[in-house]
Amino acid sequence: MGMKLYDEVIKKCQDLLETEESHGLFIGETRWPEVSDRSMILRSDMAYELGGEGLPAIGCTIITANQELVTSDKITLVGKDLPEIRKDVPYGRIALVRVNEETLGEGQVLYQAIRALEYTRYHFYPEGFMMRVSAFKQKESVRIGKAALAKGLDFTKAGNRMISAFHKNPSVKAVHIYYVTQEDFGYKLLGAYAKEAESITQTIDHILKTSIMDCGACSLQKVCDEVEGLRELHFAR
Repeated sequence: MGMKLYDEVIKKCQDLLETEESHGLFIGETRWPEVSDRSMILRSDMAYELGGEGLPAIGCTIITANQELVTSDKITLVGKDLPEIRKDVPYGRIALVRVNEETLGEGQVLYQAIRALEYTRYHFYPEGFMMRVSAFKQKESVRIGKAALAKGLDFTKAGNRMISAFHKNPSVKAVHIYYVTQEDFGYKLLGAYAKEAESITQTIDHILKTSIMDCGACSLQKVCDEVEGLRELHFAR
């Protein structure tokens, strides 16, 4: 039941992301090196920034147990690949992660499991691909290093590294990562879907922390009304 919570927002993301411009990238071992979490890419060492100053910069991980939504490991690119980009461009990364629902647990354990999968992005350091996350603003930008670009860094290498990072979690069955760099893409809508997913996660946390049973008195009633499974989660307590 718990993992149906995000299925509708996943479908909306896929409708937006599966376009004529989107194409699949190679899945498999690429042997691209990782660096330590303290490896900085300074402005002087950077080729450009994905989601740089003032541009859309969306990063989001959404979870499901539905095999039809995430059939297998995949990387889909909408727009230019890293070697073709010459300047700062808008950026979106949506990772759809299929999990084994039984291993996630219920209640606070479920909430922590969802957050742990989101935090995978903080344990992922491909050489030349420095993620800069502002969780408060829900922004995720990436500095791309000049030297790594010259060595052949692209989304295939970064994406496979990220999929490997997700698979370190035993509950993960499959991961579909979408990267978006297309200039005229619907980033505003994609950002709204990312916010919708985050509001569902916050509502799960709120349900666990509050004893309010009067839905009319709850500030998150709207989310509960729209998302299948949240109300059951609440009253199951």
